Amino acid sequence: MKPTIAMMLAAILMAAPATAQTATATAPAPDYAEQASWLCLPGRADACSADQSATIVAASGKQTVEPFKPAADPKFDCFYVYPTVSLDPTPNSDMQAGREENVVAAFQAARFGKYCRVFAPLYRQVTLTALHALMAGKPVQADRALAYGDVKAAWHHYLDRENKGRGVVLIGHSQGSGVLKQLIADEIDGKPASARIISAMLLGTNVAVPEGKTVGGDLKGFPLCTSAGQTGCLITYVTFRADSPPPEGSRFGVVPQPGMIAACTNPAALGGGKAVTDNYLGTRGAGLGSGIQAPWVKDGPAVTTPFVKAPGLLSAECVRRGKFSYLAVTVNADPADPRTDTIAGDVVILNKILPDWGLHLIDMPVAMGNLVELSNVQAKAWAAKRR
Repeated sequence: MKPTIAMMLAAILMAAPATAQTATATAPAPDYAEQASWLCLPGRADACSADQSATIVAASGKQTVEPFKPAADPKFDCFYVYPTVSLDPTPNSDMQAGREENVVAAFQAARFGKYCRVFAPLYRQVTLTALHALMAGKPVQADRALAYGDVKAAWHHYLDRENKGRGVVLIGHSQGSGVLKQLIADEIDGKPASARIISAMLLGTNVAVPEGKTVGGDLKGFPLCTSAGQTGCLITYVTFRADSPPPEGSRFGVVPQPGMIAACTNPAALGGGKAVTDNYLGTRGAGLGSGIQAPWVKDGPAVTTPFVKAPGLLSAECVRRGKFSYLAVTVNADPADPRTDTIAGDVVILNKILPDWGLHLIDMPVAMGNLVELSNVQAKAWAAKRR
């Protein structure tokens, strides 16, 4: 499918507010006993076994390839729900994985396979087509309950048939994070399943928390993670460039509940403050809706791996600016060295940056290494507590 300008616009709407109309009747959930109902399953050649090799680009311009090796005997699980990516022409997607679903899982979930078994259900999400129609003011019968019901069914299948007492990290982005937030509130928080949760990483969505506190709001029993050894806690944030904060109309980093703010946890510094992140960025940019990444090294050889790790290039800090709370990302540019001083990640349509979206397209890549390593540290802490 050749992307039209309309589709390019739709492709950036990965966390549109829940304005879609919800159908009154929801179809039965898919059968998650069938392997075809899963985007990723352990031990299978699929999107989550995609090549994760990265080129480490030092400030000096030196390039070194970092191979990726998944865990041979992973000790915990990851349950991943992908963001709004479906280009299906219907308001809700079908259960057939297109290129877009496979690409986003390879981009966001596969690296966690360094330590965990990755489970990623297909689900009948609200599509980019529906979101574009809504933004154009057209009536659309997009069924958010259908999407949620699918993930709920997949979760219960996983718990009943696959978990076998293992710890699990919940991972989502954008629409996927919103679905997981509801799943935690309805099916996990305060229930026996909470004992299985190592942590929840709900990225690219707004999670309300009482101002000045680490627990309450949208999730009553899941405090924000404030140390790497903490378990049963939440990592969540939305990203903006430090020099381009959310404009007044942004939907990110703000919640409607009085007395509450959008939670922000910096995976590079859970205790607070500014820290250099362990980034893994797309070699050519952040995909459809993103600008093209500039050459990583001036007059240097082209990078041939799917990902780039640029040590020291990015720093991040949770900040509060008016009603907004978000992860502010700084590019530590040095014009004197040959490495790039810019990163792609802004939403760009017709050569125009849309500042209200911030760095939504790279919420995860800016700190992917931190997130992956945190999952392992937290899993070890969870296992130690159970012993």
